Amino acid sequence: MKRYGHLFEQVCSMENLRLAHKNARKGKTWYAEIKEVSEHEEEYLTALRNMLLNKTYDTSEYIVFMRREGRKDRQIFKLPYYPDRICQWALIQIIEPYLLKQLMSCTYSAIPGRGIHQAVKHIHGAIKKDPKGMRYCLKLDVSKYYPSIDHTVLKQKLRRLFKDPDLLWLLDEIIDSTPGNVGIPIGNYFSQYAGNFYLSSFDHWIKEVKRVKHYFRYMDDICIFADNKEDLHAIFLEVRDYLEQELHLTIKANWQVFPTFVRGLDFVGYRFFQDYTLLRKSTCQQFKRKMLNIARKIRQHIEMTFSEWCAINSYKGWLIWCDGHRLAQKYIAPIQPYAEQFYIQHVKGKAGIVT
Repeated sequence: MKRYGHLFEQVCSMENLRLAHKNARKGKTWYAEIKEVSEHEEEYLTALRNMLLNKTYDTSEYIVFMRREGRKDRQIFKLPYYPDRICQWALIQIIEPYLLKQLMSCTYSAIPGRGIHQAVKHIHGAIKKDPKGMRYCLKLDVSKYYPSIDHTVLKQKLRRLFKDPDLLWLLDEIIDSTPGNVGIPIGNYFSQYAGNFYLSSFDHWIKEVKRVKHYFRYMDDICIFADNKEDLHAIFLEVRDYLEQELHLTIKANWQVFPTFVRGLDFVGYRFFQDYTLLRKSTCQQFKRKMLNIARKIRQHIEMTFSEWCAINSYKGWLIWCDGHRLAQKYIAPIQPYAEQFYIQHVKGKAGIVT
C-alpha cells in the first residue's frame, strides 16, 4: 500500500479552512455561533490555523445525548461548531480522496455519490444477472460497531496509509478524544469515514482472498450471497474469526442464512425479492403515518411545514427505487398539489427556511 505524506500543510492552509467553514455551515447559517464565526472569519480561522500548526488544538468536550433511530437508542456525541467541526471538515477535505481509494465498490455508506440508491441499483443488477448466485444470503452486522472500534487498530491502519507525522498527530487527537482505547463517537464527522475505512481490509479479504462474488456492505451491515446454504455457513465461521482476530469486533447473535427470494432481503431500507422490491415494513409504516398526518392538517386548513414538505419529497425519492407506485398514488398524490403550492409560496427562489 502506498503511503502519503505532506498533507498536514494542506489541512492547515487558509484556503482549506475557509472552504471547511463554508461546507460545515451549509444549512445552519442561522445559528448564533456560526454567525459569529462568519462575521469574524479571518480572525477565527487564523486562530484555528495557529492551534493546528503549534499543536495546541485539543478536541472540545462532547455534548452527549440519546437519539431514537428506528428501534434503537443511540448515544450521540456533538462537538461545538468552532473549532472542532471546522477542523474535522478541513481534515476530511484533504484525506477523503486517499480514504476512498481504499473502499471497494461493494460498500456504500458515507461515500459521496455512492449511497443507498447506488446499493439498490447494484443489488437489482446482481439479482437480474445472476439469480442463482443470489439464491441464499448470509446477513450479519457487528454488535455495537462504533463503540467497539479499537483505537490502536484504527491508528495502525491509518499509519499504513499516511506517513505525515503532523497529520497523524491530528488524527490521533480526534480518535483519542473519547476516554479509553475503544470506541469512536457517533456524530463526529470524522467517525463516519473512520468507521467505513476500519472495515475496508475486511472488504478486500472477502473479495480478493475468499473470492466472494456477491457481497454488499453498508457500514457494518453485511450481506454475502451464494447458491447454497452450506457455503454460507462455512464462510460465516471464517468471517467471525477474521472480525474477532483482526479487528476485535463481535458479530451480533441475530446473524442468519436464508433463501433470499422467499423471505426477501431486508437491506438499506428496502426488501428485495427476485421480481420486485418493497419498502422496508417499518419505513413503510412511518411513511404512511407521516403522509396521513399531513393530509389531516390540510383538511383542517393548516399549512404544512418546511420539514413536512421535505419529507414528502424524500419519500418520493425512496419510492422511485422500489415498486411503490400504488403507495405514491394513495398517500402522496392527494397532497401533492398542496406540496407544489407550498414550494411556490415558500421555497422557490429562497436560500432556506427555518422551522
